[in-house]
Amino acid sequence: MTKLVSAAQAVEAIADGAVVTVSSSSSLGCPDLVLQAIGQRFDATGHPKALTTIHPIAAGDMYGVKGVDHIAKDGLLARILGGSYPSGPSSKPMPEIWKMVVENRVAAYNVPSGVLFDMNREAAAKRPGVLTKVGMDTFVDPLLQGCAMNDLGAASPIVSRVEFAGDTWLHFPNIVPTVAILRATTADEHGNLTYEHEGAYLGGLEQAICVRNHGGIVIAQVSRVTKRGSLRPHDVRVPGHLVDMIVVDPDQKQTCETLYDPAISGQIMRPWGSFAHAEHGVEKVIARRAAMELRPGMTANLGFGISAMVPRILLEEGHPEAVTWAIEQGAVGGMPLMGFAFGCASNADAFVPSPQQFIYFQGGGFDVSFLSFMEVDAEGNVNVSKLGKKPYLTAGCGGFVDITSGAKKIVFSGWFEAGAEVALTAEGIKIASPGKFTKMVEAVEHVTFSGKRSRALGQEVLYITERCVIRLTDEGLVATEIMPGIDPARDIVAASGGRVKIAANAITLPLSLLADAPMGWGE
Repeated sequence: MTKLVSAAQAVEAIADGAVVTVSSSSSLGCPDLVLQAIGQRFDATGHPKALTTIHPIAAGDMYGVKGVDHIAKDGLLARILGGSYPSGPSSKPMPEIWKMVVENRVAAYNVPSGVLFDMNREAAAKRPGVLTKVGMDTFVDPLLQGCAMNDLGAASPIVSRVEFAGDTWLHFPNIVPTVAILRATTADEHGNLTYEHEGAYLGGLEQAICVRNHGGIVIAQVSRVTKRGSLRPHDVRVPGHLVDMIVVDPDQKQTCETLYDPAISGQIMRPWGSFAHAEHGVEKVIARRAAMELRPGMTANLGFGISAMVPRILLEEGHPEAVTWAIEQGAVGGMPLMGFAFGCASNADAFVPSPQQFIYFQGGGFDVSFLSFMEVDAEGNVNVSKLGKKPYLTAGCGGFVDITSGAKKIVFSGWFEAGAEVALTAEGIKIASPGKFTKMVEAVEHVTFSGKRSRALGQEVLYITERCVIRLTDEGLVATEIMPGIDPARDIVAASGGRVKIAANAITLPLSLLADAPMGWGE
């Protein structure tokens, strides 16, 4: 019997009340045609209804791949667990899924991406859920929000604190998926899946195994089908015995606004000279100072925002391969891409499935992590996961909590103030006019990173801004390096309401950091 079906036929098999796990990362690997078919079936028939969906990384974006917004409908979606959610600028309308979340129309949770991948593994093996330290003393912890994003989520907790082997842990009981929706490039007639045009494997294999072990159904969206036996066994990432149905979408995008780029999937290697350097400006200065924390031979994790510029700094300095980059979608090495193509890399050394990448992150095997911040408070806590006024400007925590839980060293980058007029001059950085508000607040809106727990673990933590380099100490936030041109008393202490102190031995950073020329990294 053929496994090849239309998207409409595939989603007929999804029952009311099903728990659906979706493999995606924004538009990277998003099975958009199948998600669209679910929404269309519901509009026509009222089924399937009351679904729970699980998204280790967001499904869809705000740039043409709707993803989860296809199913963000009252009655269809009852509960959603996402490592991240579609995000974008305030100039774009709020995605439908965010409307449901903020209006309390769906029980919603923001769960660290690595923990959601762990939940697939534990449920697949029929073990009693995930026992982890990831997220303790953050919004993930039931002592705070317990991952809940709204009142409906809080009313049905998904995590608890437990005592085991003389220690305290977070316990996530199994939520067993009954449907998996995956995406690959090619399927053969038996359902064997290969990923040759994809920018990442993500977690499709683990999701398929989990669903198969519990008697559910696995739907795979691909761009093409080939004869059984024509795929090289070593290329098959999900074997056909795990796949029930194949849906073909010849127009599926490789990633955001990209139909296909062979460098993203490792089929060609771009010359290093073909990559653009970071645009000169204040954010580049911040990224340059962050790059000074690197040494040749290091392995560094990389997050979204200003931090994503750090590889371009090394490129401009003539050392594009001096550091191995590791990102949560699975790319290792190469040149991580920026903007909403973030999550992909060109010229990668390898693609690791996301669940294994997160095991590496949670265990802290890398040297340093470069991440961004929205706000920092007096305790050193960082918020990147919630912005009450404009919730969809942030995607949620993603892998941030998994990464920071195990990291030896963390370099956060961001602006000291929002909306300040800042200029690069021959004398240094000039604050021409103050910002609307400081990012150094009394208490963050959401604790995505716990300063208290970090100090207890002995992590080295830096916050790099356009004004100074701040270190997390037992005495709080202390600026140890001042950008040239900055008045410490006015531009740091007063601007932060006294929350950032100046170290007695603080130094002034060199003007060369601001120059529109390589700074001599590695010399």
